[in-house]
Amino acid sequence: MTARARPEPVQVVKQRRDAALRRLVTGVPYIQFLGIQFDRRGDELTAVLPFDEKLIGNPMLPAIHGGATAAFLEVAAIIELSWSSLWEDMEQGRLDVAAPEGIDQMRLPKTIDFAVDYLRSGLPRDAYARARINRSGRRYASVHVEAWQDNRSRLFAQATGHFLMPDRQADEAPSSLLAT
Repeated sequence: MTARARPEPVQVVKQRRDAALRRLVTGVPYIQFLGIQFDRRGDELTAVLPFDEKLIGNPMLPAIHGGATAAFLEVAAIIELSWSSLWEDMEQGRLDVAAPEGIDQMRLPKTIDFAVDYLRSGLPRDAYARARINRSGRRYASVHVEAWQDNRSRLFAQATGHFLMPDRQADEAPSSLLAT
């Protein structure tokens, strides 16, 4: 009778997933500039934009600048798209997240268009966003993002974006094929 390989402890799996998300997010300097963080629960991500005075666009209200709001929503959408493909590759064993060439070389989706609906002023406090992928194929993806502050049912902004997905076949092709 052969011994079965013991499954990895849950904590080890969680640490590996958190490290993969951290490497994905820290690879984008603009995310660091805005201070956007991501809270992961399983495969679900919540983007968090901690309040900072530099985000205020109108000091008379005060309200978060529309450009900062749009950037926050767009970053949430792009990271959600990237995370969903990264998650799939990790779960299928196609990607070793510990390998330096794994996540660091990952190409992000490119924005085709991004339409933001500003529903109310963003108050001077932390903001949260969740993205939902409506469609994701080999070349194209459609994502809807919702942002709120104190109450998830009172959105202050929402957006819909369309993205050009990176060519995953080129990433997986042997280098000899890339040279031709």
